[in-house]
Amino acid sequence: MGAAARSLPLAFCLLLLGTLLPRADACSCSPVHPQQAFCNADIVIRAKAVNKKEVDSGNDIYGNPIKRIQYEIKQIKMFKGPDQDIEFIYTAPAAAVCGVSLDIGGKKEYLIAGKAEGNGNMHITLCDFIVPWDTLSATQKKSLNHRYQMGCECKITRCPMIPCYISSPDECLWMDWVTEKNINGHQAKFFACIKRSDGSCAWYRGAAPPKQEFLDIEDP
Repeated sequence: MGAAARSLPLAFCLLLLGTLLPRADACSCSPVHPQQAFCNADIVIRAKAVNKKEVDSGNDIYGNPIKRIQYEIKQIKMFKGPDQDIEFIYTAPAAAVCGVSLDIGGKKEYLIAGKAEGNGNMHITLCDFIVPWDTLSATQKKSLNHRYQMGCECKITRCPMIPCYISSPDECLWMDWVTEKNINGHQAKFFACIKRSDGSCAWYRGAAPPKQEFLDIEDP
Protein backbone atom coordinates (compact mmCIF):
# COMPACT_ATOMS: atom_id res chain seq x y z
CA MET A 1 0.00 0.00 0.00
CA GLY A 2 1.39 3.42 -0.93
CA ALA A 3 1.99 6.25 1.51
CA ALA A 4 -0.88 8.25 0.05
CA ALA A 5 -3.30 5.37 0.51
CA ARG A 6 -2.14 4.77 4.08
CA SER A 7 -2.72 8.42 4.93
CA LEU A 8 -6.39 8.36 3.90
CA PRO A 9 -7.70 6.53 7.00
CA LEU A 10 -5.72 8.88 9.26
CA ALA A 11 -7.08 11.94 7.48
CA PHE A 12 -10.63 10.59 7.78
CA CYS A 13 -10.19 9.96 11.51
CA LEU A 14 -8.87 13.47 12.07
CA LEU A 15 -11.79 14.94 10.13
CA LEU A 16 -14.29 12.88 12.13
CA LEU A 17 -12.64 13.86 15.39
CA GLY A 18 -12.85 17.52 14.43
CA THR A 19 -16.58 17.26 13.84
CA LEU A 20 -17.23 15.47 17.15
CA LEU A 21 -15.17 17.66 19.48
CA PRO A 22 -16.87 20.81 20.81
CA ARG A 23 -15.67 24.08 19.34
CA ALA A 24 -13.26 26.00 21.53
CA ASP A 25 -14.99 29.29 20.78
CA ALA A 26 -18.43 28.15 22.00
CA CYS A 27 -20.02 30.13 24.81
CA SER A 28 -19.87 28.29 28.14
CA CYS A 29 -21.47 29.48 31.39
CA SER A 30 -21.75 28.07 34.90
CA PRO A 31 -25.33 27.95 36.24
CA VAL A 32 -26.17 30.53 38.90
CA HIS A 33 -29.16 30.97 41.18
CA PRO A 34 -31.26 34.06 40.26
CA GLN A 35 -30.19 35.70 43.53
CA GLN A 36 -26.53 35.25 42.60
CA ALA A 37 -27.20 36.72 39.17
CA PHE A 38 -28.86 39.72 40.81
CA CYS A 39 -25.99 40.25 43.24
CA ASN A 40 -23.28 39.82 40.58
CA ALA A 41 -24.88 42.28 38.16
CA ASP A 42 -24.27 46.03 38.05
CA ILE A 43 -27.72 46.64 36.60
CA VAL A 44 -31.00 44.71 36.81
CA ILE A 45 -33.99 46.04 34.87
CA ARG A 46 -37.36 45.13 33.43
CA ALA A 47 -37.41 46.30 29.83
CA LYS A 48 -38.52 45.85 26.21
CA ALA A 49 -36.26 45.92 23.15
CA VAL A 50 -37.66 48.27 20.51
CA ASN A 51 -34.87 48.37 17.92
CA LYS A 52 -31.67 46.57 16.94
CA LYS A 53 -28.62 47.32 14.79
CA GLU A 54 -25.00 46.26 14.35
CA VAL A 55 -22.44 48.87 15.36
CA ASP A 56 -18.66 49.24 15.38
CA SER A 57 -17.07 49.14 18.81
CA GLY A 58 -13.42 49.97 18.23
CA ASN A 59 -10.74 47.66 16.82
CA ASP A 60 -9.01 44.50 17.98
CA ILE A 61 -5.23 44.19 18.40
CA TYR A 62 -4.88 43.49 14.67
CA GLY A 63 -6.81 46.59 13.66
CA ASN A 64 -9.96 44.74 12.64
CA PRO A 65 -13.28 46.38 13.59
CA ILE A 66 -15.14 44.88 16.55
CA LYS A 67 -18.82 44.45 15.85
CA ARG A 68 -21.53 44.51 18.52
CA ILE A 69 -25.30 44.43 18.51
CA GLN A 70 -26.97 47.52 19.93
CA TYR A 71 -30.49 47.19 21.31
CA GLU A 72 -32.50 50.33 21.90
CA ILE A 73 -34.72 49.57 24.87
CA LYS A 74 -37.65 50.95 26.79
CA GLN A 75 -36.97 50.58 30.50
CA ILE A 76 -40.03 49.72 32.57
CA LYS A 77 -38.42 49.43 36.00
CA MET A 78 -34.93 49.40 37.49
CA PHE A 79 -34.28 47.04 40.40
CA LYS A 80 -30.56 47.74 40.68
CA GLY A 81 -28.32 50.25 38.98
CA PRO A 82 -27.55 53.93 38.39
CA ASP A 83 -29.91 56.86 38.83
CA GLN A 84 -30.44 57.31 35.08
CA ASP A 85 -32.53 55.09 32.82
CA ILE A 86 -30.83 52.59 30.53
CA GLU A 87 -31.24 53.53 26.86
CA PHE A 88 -29.02 51.04 25.01
CA ILE A 89 -27.90 47.46 25.64
CA TYR A 90 -24.88 46.00 23.85
CA THR A 91 -24.01 42.37 23.24
CA ALA A 92 -21.76 40.24 21.03
CA PRO A 93 -23.01 39.58 17.47
CA ALA A 94 -23.35 35.79 17.79
CA ALA A 95 -24.34 33.18 20.39
CA ALA A 96 -20.99 31.40 19.87
CA VAL A 97 -19.31 34.40 21.53
CA CYS A 98 -22.07 34.74 24.15
CA GLY A 99 -24.20 37.24 22.27
CA VAL A 100 -27.85 37.56 23.37
CA SER A 101 -30.82 37.67 21.02
CA LEU A 102 -33.83 39.72 22.15
CA ASP A 103 -37.18 40.05 20.43
CA ILE A 104 -37.63 43.58 19.11
CA GLY A 105 -40.76 45.56 18.51
CA GLY A 106 -41.53 46.39 22.13
CA LYS A 107 -44.02 43.61 22.79
CA LYS A 108 -41.96 41.14 24.85
CA GLU A 109 -40.82 42.17 28.34
CA TYR A 110 -37.58 40.84 29.82
CA LEU A 111 -35.77 40.78 33.11
CA ILE A 112 -32.24 41.79 32.12
CA ALA A 113 -29.17 41.66 34.38
CA GLY A 114 -25.79 42.82 33.12
CA LYS A 115 -22.75 45.05 33.43
CA ALA A 116 -22.76 48.85 33.40
CA GLU A 117 -20.96 50.70 30.60
CA GLY A 118 -21.88 54.21 31.73
CA ASN A 119 -23.93 56.95 30.04
CA GLY A 120 -27.14 54.94 30.15
CA ASN A 121 -25.62 51.84 28.53
CA MET A 122 -25.12 48.26 29.65
CA HIS A 123 -23.54 45.08 28.26
CA ILE A 124 -25.04 41.59 28.43
CA THR A 125 -23.93 38.05 27.60
CA LEU A 126 -25.56 34.62 27.59
CA CYS A 127 -23.99 34.08 31.01
CA ASP A 128 -26.10 36.88 32.50
CA PHE A 129 -29.61 36.31 33.86
CA ILE A 130 -31.92 37.33 31.01
CA VAL A 131 -35.39 35.79 30.88
CA PRO A 132 -38.86 36.74 29.64
CA TRP A 133 -40.65 38.58 32.44
CA ASP A 134 -43.71 36.34 32.29
CA THR A 135 -41.61 33.22 33.01
CA LEU A 136 -40.63 34.47 36.48
CA SER A 137 -42.53 33.22 39.51
CA ALA A 138 -44.39 35.70 41.72
CA THR A 139 -41.78 35.09 44.42
CA GLN A 140 -38.91 35.92 42.06
CA LYS A 141 -40.59 39.15 40.99
CA LYS A 142 -41.09 40.23 44.61
CA SER A 143 -37.55 39.22 45.57
CA LEU A 144 -36.11 41.61 42.97
CA ASN A 145 -37.40 44.57 45.00
CA HIS A 146 -35.59 43.85 48.25
CA ARG A 147 -35.04 40.24 49.28
CA TYR A 148 -32.27 39.28 46.85
CA GLN A 149 -30.31 42.38 47.90
CA MET A 150 -30.61 41.29 51.54
CA GLY A 151 -28.79 38.07 50.68
CA CYS A 152 -25.89 39.46 48.68
CA GLU A 153 -23.51 38.81 51.58
CA CYS A 154 -24.44 35.13 51.47
CA LYS A 155 -22.91 32.52 49.18
CA ILE A 156 -25.07 30.07 47.21
CA THR A 157 -23.22 26.84 46.47
CA ARG A 158 -24.59 24.63 43.69
CA CYS A 159 -24.71 20.92 44.45
CA PRO A 160 -23.86 18.99 41.23
CA MET A 161 -24.18 15.55 42.83
CA ILE A 162 -24.70 13.82 46.18
CA PRO A 163 -23.01 14.13 48.62
CA CYS A 164 -22.32 17.85 48.82
CA TYR A 165 -21.73 20.10 51.79
CA ILE A 166 -21.41 23.73 52.79
CA SER A 167 -18.01 24.88 54.00
CA SER A 168 -19.09 27.88 56.08
CA PRO A 169 -22.22 29.12 57.90
CA ASP A 170 -22.82 31.91 55.36
CA GLU A 171 -23.55 29.41 52.56
CA CYS A 172 -26.83 28.01 51.25
CA LEU A 173 -26.78 24.71 49.36
CA TRP A 174 -28.56 24.92 45.99
CA MET A 175 -30.04 21.46 45.34
CA ASP A 176 -32.25 21.95 42.26
CA TRP A 177 -29.99 20.04 39.86
CA VAL A 178 -29.82 17.03 42.19
CA THR A 179 -33.49 16.94 43.16
CA GLU A 180 -35.11 18.00 39.87
CA LYS A 181 -32.36 17.77 37.21
CA ASN A 182 -33.22 21.37 36.42
CA ILE A 183 -31.44 24.56 37.44
CA ASN A 184 -34.76 26.42 37.30
CA GLY A 185 -36.27 24.31 40.06
CA HIS A 186 -38.02 24.93 43.36
CA GLN A 187 -35.19 26.75 45.12
CA ALA A 188 -34.55 28.98 42.12
CA LYS A 189 -38.21 29.90 41.73
CA PHE A 190 -39.36 30.24 45.33
CA PHE A 191 -36.41 30.74 47.71
CA ALA A 192 -33.82 33.35 48.62
CA CYS A 193 -30.71 32.84 50.74
CA ILE A 194 -30.86 35.44 53.53
CA LYS A 195 -28.42 36.33 56.30
CA ARG A 196 -29.72 35.79 59.83
CA SER A 197 -28.93 37.82 62.94
CA ASP A 198 -26.18 35.39 64.00
CA GLY A 199 -24.33 35.89 60.69
CA SER A 200 -25.32 32.55 59.20
CA CYS A 201 -27.37 32.25 56.00
CA ALA A 202 -30.42 30.10 55.30
CA TRP A 203 -33.05 29.58 52.63
CA TYR A 204 -36.17 31.65 53.12
CA ARG A 205 -39.55 31.42 51.43
CA GLY A 206 -42.45 33.76 52.05
CA ALA A 207 -44.47 36.65 50.74
CA ALA A 208 -43.53 39.00 53.57
CA PRO A 209 -40.00 40.35 54.19
CA PRO A 210 -38.11 38.06 56.59
CA LYS A 211 -37.92 39.06 60.23
CA GLN A 212 -34.65 39.81 61.96
CA GLU A 213 -34.37 36.19 63.06
CA PHE A 214 -35.93 33.27 61.28
CA LEU A 215 -35.57 29.57 60.73
CA ASP A 216 -35.77 27.58 57.49
CA ILE A 217 -39.54 27.63 57.43
CA GLU A 218 -42.20 28.70 54.99
CA ASP A 219 -44.55 31.55 55.72
CA PRO A 220 -48.17 30.50 56.19
